[in-house]
Amino acid sequence: MESGSVTTPFGRRSMTLAMLAGQFISREIEPGKSVEKWKLFRSLCAAKRHLGISDRALAVLNALLSFYPENTLSEETGLIVFPSNLQLSLRAHGMAEATLRRHLAALVDAGLVARKDSPNGKRYARKTRDGAIGTAFGFSLAPLLARSTEIEQFAAKAEADRLELQRLRERLTLCRRDIAKLIDVVVEGELPGDWAAVQEHFRTLVQSIPRAPGIDDLTPLVEALEILREQVANRLQTRAKRQELSGNPDQTERHIQESKPESIIELEPRSGNEPSKRQPIGPVGEANRIFPLGLVLKACPEIVNYGPDGTVRSWRDLMIAAVTVRSMLGVYPSAYQEACAVMGTENAAAAMACILERAGHINSAGGYLRDLTAKAKQGRFSLGPMLMALLRANGFDVRSAS
Repeated sequence: MESGSVTTPFGRRSMTLAMLAGQFISREIEPGKSVEKWKLFRSLCAAKRHLGISDRALAVLNALLSFYPENTLSEETGLIVFPSNLQLSLRAHGMAEATLRRHLAALVDAGLVARKDSPNGKRYARKTRDGAIGTAFGFSLAPLLARSTEIEQFAAKAEADRLELQRLRERLTLCRRDIAKLIDVVVEGELPGDWAAVQEHFRTLVQSIPRAPGIDDLTPLVEALEILREQVANRLQTRAKRQELSGNPDQTERHIQESKPESIIELEPRSGNEPSKRQPIGPVGEANRIFPLGLVLKACPEIVNYGPDGTVRSWRDLMIAAVTVRSMLGVYPSAYQEACAVMGTENAAAAMACILERAGHINSAGGYLRDLTAKAKQGRFSLGPMLMALLRANGFDVRSAS
C-alpha cells in the first residue's frame, strides 16, 4: 500500500488534509464534554452557510447521527458509527450511492466528521466478551463534539444576520413608501425644481435591489434611500415655509375649493379581498373581468416587493404596491386615477403590476397606461392576454392557469 493512502471497497483513496485535520480536531475534546446531538444538529442547520455545507450533506449527517445510539454525544459512549452505504442510503431517503459518497466526503472536508478506516476499508465493530463494542471502524463524530461551541456560535451569528436582514428589509420598505408619497406631493402640486432627476435617481436605486438581497446588498441601498428621503423632505419643507410666508387667506381658500377630493381613491385603497362594488366607466365585459389575485402574482412576481412589508396578501396590498410603483415609474396620479375609473381599481393595480414586469421594454410607463385606458374605454383591451404572456415568460403552463 502506498504511503498516504488507504484501500476501500471502491478502490484507493488518498489521505487528504481534511481527513488529517478531522483526526487532529477530535483530539481537542475537553474532558467530560457532552452535547445533545439533535440540538447540535439544529444549530448545524442554522449555520450551514457559514460552514459551507449543503442541505443534502445535512441529510446524510442526519442519517449518520441516527445510527448513534445515545442522545448525547460523549467520549464515554464512543463516537464511532459504522453503517453500510446501503443502510445510510435507506435513512437518507434512498439517496444514490455515488451521491451519498460525495456528500460523505463533503462532511469530512468541512471538518464535521472524520474517517476511521479499518485495514480493509470496511466499516464494522468488534465486541468484547461482555457484548460491549470494543474497536469500531467507520465515521467518527468526534469533530462534531469538539466543534460544538463553534457551531453554536455560527448558529447565533446566522440568527443575528437573519434579524438584521429583516430589519433592513423593513427600513427599505418604509423608506421607499415615504419617498413615493413625497414625490406624489411634488407631482400633484406641480412644484418647480428638477424633480425628474429625483424620480430617476429613486427609480435607479429601487431597480438595483437584487431578487435575493443580502445584508451587504441592502445596507448601502437603505442608506442611499434614507439620504434621498431626507433631501426630498427638506426641499418640500423649505418650499412649504416659503408658501406659508408668502401666502394669503384668499389663495388658501381658492386652493381648497379647487382640490379634487376624489383623488383619495389612490391613497386609501379598499380593504379586503373581494372585488370593489364601484362600477367602472366604459363597456362592461371581458375588458373589466377581474382575474384571481394568485394568477396576477404568478404573472407579475416583481410587484410583491413593493407591498406592505415586502409582501402582497390581498387586493388592498396590491393596490398599495401599485401606488408605490406608479410613482417610481413616473406615472402621473391623474393617469392612474383614470385607469381606476375605466378598468376598476383591481384591474388598474394589476395593469401597473404588468407594466412593472415589462418596465425594461417600455419607454414611457405613463403613456403606456393611458393607451391601455383608452383602449379599455372602447372595449378593445383585456388584461387576459397580457397576463397569459407574462405567465408563459415565467415558465407557467397557461392552460392550467386559465
